[in-house]
Amino acid sequence: MKKLLSFLLLGATLSCFSQDTIRFTKGLAVQSGSRYGREAIYADLLSYKLFNGMATPANEAVFQITDASDSISWKETTADSEGRFRIFSRRNFQRTNNPFLNPGGVDRGADYLYLTYQAAQEQPALLRVQGSAALYFNGAPHMGDPYNAGYMFIPVLLKKGLNELYLRGGNILPEIIPLKSAIHLHTNDITAPHIVLNQPNDRLKIAMVISNASSKTLSRLSITSTVMGKKRSATVAPIPPFSTRKVVFEANAEAIRLEGKHDCLIELTQQGKKIDEAVIALEAVLPSAHQAYTFTSEIDGSLQYYAVTPQTKFQPGSALFLSVHGAGVEAIGQARAYQSKDWGTLVAATNRRPRGFNWEDWGRMDALEVLAIAKEKFQPDPLRIYLTGHSMGGHGTWFLGATYPDKWAAIGPAAGYASLKDYGSADGRIPDSAASRAAHFLLRAGNQSDVPQLAANYGPLGVYILHGDSDRVVPVSYARQMRSVLSNFHKDFSYYEYPGGAHWFGNQSVDWPPMFEYFKWHASIPDTLHHQINFTTSSPGISASYKWCTIYQQVHPLQYSTIKLKRNLAAAIISGSTENILLMRLSLSGFAAGQRIEITIDNTPAVTYSVKSNTDDIFLKKTETGWQLTAAPDPHQKNPQRYGTFKEAFNHRMVFVIGTAGTAEETMVNRNKATFDAESWYYRGNGAVDIVTDKAFTPSAFQGRNIIIYGNADNNSAWKHLLNDCPIQVKRNAITAGDKKWEGNNLAAYYIWPQKNPKLLTGVVAASGKNGMQAAYAN
Repeated sequence: MKKLLSFLLLGATLSCFSQDTIRFTKGLAVQSGSRYGREAIYADLLSYKLFNGMATPANEAVFQITDASDSISWKETTADSEGRFRIFSRRNFQRTNNPFLNPGGVDRGADYLYLTYQAAQEQPALLRVQGSAALYFNGAPHMGDPYNAGYMFIPVLLKKGLNELYLRGGNILPEIIPLKSAIHLHTNDITAPHIVLNQPNDRLKIAMVISNASSKTLSRLSITSTVMGKKRSATVAPIPPFSTRKVVFEANAEAIRLEGKHDCLIELTQQGKKIDEAVIALEAVLPSAHQAYTFTSEIDGSLQYYAVTPQTKFQPGSALFLSVHGAGVEAIGQARAYQSKDWGTLVAATNRRPRGFNWEDWGRMDALEVLAIAKEKFQPDPLRIYLTGHSMGGHGTWFLGATYPDKWAAIGPAAGYASLKDYGSADGRIPDSAASRAAHFLLRAGNQSDVPQLAANYGPLGVYILHGDSDRVVPVSYARQMRSVLSNFHKDFSYYEYPGGAHWFGNQSVDWPPMFEYFKWHASIPDTLHHQINFTTSSPGISASYKWCTIYQQVHPLQYSTIKLKRNLAAAIISGSTENILLMRLSLSGFAAGQRIEITIDNTPAVTYSVKSNTDDIFLKKTETGWQLTAAPDPHQKNPQRYGTFKEAFNHRMVFVIGTAGTAEETMVNRNKATFDAESWYYRGNGAVDIVTDKAFTPSAFQGRNIIIYGNADNNSAWKHLLNDCPIQVKRNAITAGDKKWEGNNLAAYYIWPQKNPKLLTGVVAASGKNGMQAAYAN
């Protein structure tokens, strides 16, 4: 290359550093034309070129010639005094003749920064890149830190000589931290509960990160906590080479008697030899104060937390409020925005991270886990459970309220947007191209996010809409949109625009007394009195049931399905209509044994059934001649527990299995992809995942867990245990699906397949060769 890029040496902040932190001063940047966001179809031209032969970047070297004959070139760029590269911000550069925008100021897509570092010797290091969405280090993909959280440390091995980084983003602070020890405890991303005085505190669950910057799997590790002389020890799951893991352990804080922060000593040992130690602070609070509790998530076995605003004088059978926070807000901060109520307890879920998943996907599952824990812990009146939230949590309130309408007596979205397809993204706006049919198909998976399409589900609920009329973050037009939607059918909703209110106008932005008074007036109707159903879902795998009806299968998967039914218990009649439903289950718990009920749906011939007991369930299947009684479906068929989107595999304490039975290059790319996915899962979802090689995998050792397999039938020996009967097969240089076949070493596929236990799944990240797995890197 023409010139080496400069770097600075800055003061170290971690005890394991062997020398000063390395920061960069100069780099090369390109606006690559790559497209990311929430689009169904994405493009990453830099990744494509990187793995298909690209010249080493140089200043003014042409990166791409567009279809409009517009030349896109690499440009020199310089870090500011903080070491941060502030590149390609359209708002800033348009005022200064931004050379990275073509005439007319057209945005060319994602930005990449290229940096190099000449290492004097091979050495383990930590890579921390704040502000970058993702990166490549010496060709391997890694998760970035797009939200500048500061806790993302990536263990890498510096090569002697040239080391190359490609970083995606426009406001990037890159650092390399050489290490004198390959193993390190990190204290800047702790998940810990409060010590609630006068409650049992002898087994507090805590989680912290361990990094392994060595070429060997770390095993036979133990972690010990000490609080005022009281110790607890736990074994640590193996940590693969050049990876991190957030590990769970316990602390005994029963000796703590005073409010405030107290030291907890953490010692990491391997076969009795101490290899690192750290001190963290645990906070003790009074029972009347806002509190944080940790729990083990069934999604992945990781440690998560929720926060509580306690009732002024707790009584079982009171109300329960579930509050969902906005982007960047911690659950404990959300809880602290509320004053204690004398008629109920407020619980704030986490979304797994302050930004997490927009309360969809695993954020949705986190909210349901916390709701279940809170119901068990606080024993509320089941008819007085309420949902509220602000900003992103306002969307979460709209979304969770429409998705699970049978769980709430009333909902209160504040400063929220209803549909992700309308807010901050190109969702739903499909360009006219050859890929448009594929985009339309893939966007079905986002139908769950288009909440206005589910608005009829709000019918039985109280809805209180709160929004500041001067909100510039989430404009009040989103509240007015939902007011207009509800006004077409809803008989009981309340709407208030706070005069002059910005996005946040103090704690009353969430703790709004008129909204809680509105909640107090509302209670759910008992199921025994609920005789009419109007329910819509986009997928039974997300939400399938309302009261006495469950949608099991759709005619067209992931398109909207609606069921409108009425029942008359005395007359023994069920009637109504459906859209896009193939199979459903009806509970007959309201009918008496011996009744002969008549079921008429979609104006087809009636189905009759003699009730044997009030616990009867029946299944109805749609046929060419109408609805017919049928047996319960085979558990290997689609059903609400397992409906068939790829994300479903990342559940049930999933295990990543890396294929190592092939060539060294195949093993490398399989490991790279699995490590990248584990890093992404940790960063986005505060998650932890077991990673094992195919040689260490046996089905009996991982019973009851989903498996994510990396590789193909030729290089992953676990394939034969999990995928022999799958109609999609991936081998070297070929993929077959039924009678179709594709050839080449540059193909990749994502799909899922049931295990022998049909409640469990195998997720497949497969490739027909090295280039294929590199193509899969960018997801």
